[in-house]
Amino acid sequence: MVKRKLVSTRTLKSGMKIDQAIIDSRGRELIVKGSVLDDFQIEYLREHGVGGIYIRFGEPDEEELSKLEQNLPVYTRELIQKSRVEDRSKVRLDQEVCKRVGEGIQFLFHNTESEGFLETTNNISGELVNAITGNKAVAIDINLIKVSDEYTFKHSVDVATMAMVIGQNYGLDKEELRELGVAGLLHDLGKSQIPNEVLNKPGKLDDKEFELMKQHSLFGFKILKEKNQFNENILKGVLQHHEKISGKGYPLGTPDEGIHKYAKIIAVADVYDALVTERPYKKAFQKREAVEMILAMTQDLDMQAMVSFLNCVILYPVDSIVTLSTGEPAKVVQNNNANCLRPTVVGLKTGKLYNLCDDINCASLVIL
Repeated sequence: MVKRKLVSTRTLKSGMKIDQAIIDSRGRELIVKGSVLDDFQIEYLREHGVGGIYIRFGEPDEEELSKLEQNLPVYTRELIQKSRVEDRSKVRLDQEVCKRVGEGIQFLFHNTESEGFLETTNNISGELVNAITGNKAVAIDINLIKVSDEYTFKHSVDVATMAMVIGQNYGLDKEELRELGVAGLLHDLGKSQIPNEVLNKPGKLDDKEFELMKQHSLFGFKILKEKNQFNENILKGVLQHHEKISGKGYPLGTPDEGIHKYAKIIAVADVYDALVTERPYKKAFQKREAVEMILAMTQDLDMQAMVSFLNCVILYPVDSIVTLSTGEPAKVVQNNNANCLRPTVVGLKTGKLYNLCDDINCASLVIL
């Protein structure tokens, strides 16, 4: 149940959701109604003498939303049906595939000296290639990917899968996609050489620990190079996935022109998955926030890889219920291939169609 309460700015905490808009003397909307407050905004309110604001507590529960949908006017139902466009084909890993892939990636990380290392790698990458090309998947819904509760293994498969779909949009052929998948699966292999007390430390790493962690891509590169079974493209994808376009990355500080395209693609997938995954030392960012953060990394990430990512990621699947910045629940009826943050939705209370991407009248509306 959604409730509204006036709260003193002295007791505001980061993460609270504001239930009113904050307007300045010129009529500009400084804080959008429904926004999640951060420390900067709270400090701003206090410094400008705002004594209290309305805060929203709770969200519509499933029972509320179910009743709302059941009692929709005929016009609203017809509008939803008429406006609904199925999402593009998405990557789906069924339970059996997830099990095989999960077991395979754990084997690789725990048995880097195994004679079956290459065969296992090829088997896993083959499973992922089939999952993408088998149903002509051109989009990613990150909610559909789950192979393990253990971060390193889940992250490796998530990154490989996302990288391959991004790579498809980027223009890679099937063999390049397979190589990219291998590099994505093994991009963090070097972490097998990092002590567990550093790798799984719940707090911030000290300078010495961080310097050691920054070597993991080099460690992974050396493990694979010594095997003489992986080509230069795969090796560079593993070695360079933390390099930055500006030349301020690691482990070698390689600038834009020296970074392989596989590494550029893996970097985008790696950053996104790390942002939306909860870890002992940090909370997970919302998917919308993660995409916005990636959009701000133009000095670090390759622009073509970023655009390819934005063209294929699905944040709000069709038929999902979202909350608009006005507080109104809405149903997603069509995603915009060029802007995953702004789909077309139908308000469940107003019965209005909101094209968040192309309608200038919807410019101030955002999905929370």
